[in-house]
Amino acid sequence: MQNKFSDRPARSLSRHLTPARIFILSFAGLVLGGAFLLWFPFASAKGISFVDALFMSASAVCVTGLATVDVGTDLSTAGQVILICLFQVGGLGIITFSAFLFGIMGRGISFKGREIVQSTFLHTPRRDFFFILRSVILSTLIIESVGVLLLFIRFSQDFPLSKALYYAVFHAISAFNNCGFSLFPDNFVRYQGDLLLNVTVMMLIILGGIGFVVHHEVITRLKDSNARLSLHSRIVLITTTGLIVSGAALFWLFEEQYILRGLSPLTQFLVSLFQSVTPRTAGFNTIDIGQLTNATILLLLVLMFIGGSPGSTAGGIKTTSFALLLLMMWNRWRGNEEVTVANRTVPKELIGRTLSITFASMLSVFLIGSVVMVAGHVETGPQGRQLFVEYIFETVSAFGTVGLSMGVTPNLTDIQKLLIVFMMFAGRVGPLTLAFSLSFREGKKSVVYAEETVMVG
Repeated sequence: MQNKFSDRPARSLSRHLTPARIFILSFAGLVLGGAFLLWFPFASAKGISFVDALFMSASAVCVTGLATVDVGTDLSTAGQVILICLFQVGGLGIITFSAFLFGIMGRGISFKGREIVQSTFLHTPRRDFFFILRSVILSTLIIESVGVLLLFIRFSQDFPLSKALYYAVFHAISAFNNCGFSLFPDNFVRYQGDLLLNVTVMMLIILGGIGFVVHHEVITRLKDSNARLSLHSRIVLITTTGLIVSGAALFWLFEEQYILRGLSPLTQFLVSLFQSVTPRTAGFNTIDIGQLTNATILLLLVLMFIGGSPGSTAGGIKTTSFALLLLMMWNRWRGNEEVTVANRTVPKELIGRTLSITFASMLSVFLIGSVVMVAGHVETGPQGRQLFVEYIFETVSAFGTVGLSMGVTPNLTDIQKLLIVFMMFAGRVGPLTLAFSLSFREGKKSVVYAEETVMVG
């Protein structure tokens, strides 16, 4: 009898530890553990406060890249290595690494762990779970290794070989995980016209942001011409290409007479393309974001809010959500009740979830952005308007786990830093996932009442 009663707390805890909560707690634990490591004296040159350590840890784990300290000078080599580990594990998920280690050791993985990993990387559960898991790890190592090699070739022209290799490893992992941390105080501004570095970093960002299931399906299609791409992969590839091309064209149009003036045609092209790729959701920059025109700032806000693709290292509402919203409006305009694309009908449940994610994301940005401004005591007049734009940009950048900033990050108060930490965390795990994990009404059936219409539109 004693054992029976002693097992009750364990069973109760297991019942409440849903996959969503395990997912949330794994990231929260990693953020807190990373904060303590970065807070220790060996991780920084002159020492940093715990709030700054927490901010940097959250930014790394949530693969954001916003920084309250200079990574290249304020953190020691040990601190930088800790960051590398944090945004590598944060990009793929600690549950993914745990499942992979259990797999190679021949140990099983729990049903909840399997569900978390599959929901992270796959749009449809598959039987070849461990094959997909190995593919995720293997493709990560291969892509990052190629990135390290290419960046090493470039950095070896400017630094000793050992330092060039270290810089290559740091920036390749940061780029593939869409983190955006850089060891250079000006990020990549000094390399804005360098073809090799720009192309390498952009390809790492894109490959890290389209999702591992897309990698798998594209490689399978290249090997077998009869293999078909899923609707998910087609939407991701088309939307990603459209956003990159349109973003680059609009950036050049808005800045051709301003920040791009005086640059060579090749540099103008590279800067425009790079700034179209990096807001989704990497955070590197080759120009001063604070010097952009208002139209370009608005463009970057839209790109940051959309973010990357599901099953990737990116944040935002995701390219598929953006595409489904456009498809829904297009089908409604044509008089279709259902959302159809490529001879397929998108389930209504998925459309409802897309609308919920988008609304929850907009509400999160509005609420946290408002509190950030109140905590910053924004004044009236031109200076207040400038701070308003900077705080909104910072909040959207945190939600999209982008890392771009107009320069206000180091000047945030401790309260504002904690708010941005929460925004980064919510952006990484998803506002709906975070809300559901806090709900204790799981498993209860909803009551259905009689229908009654209201006027809309």
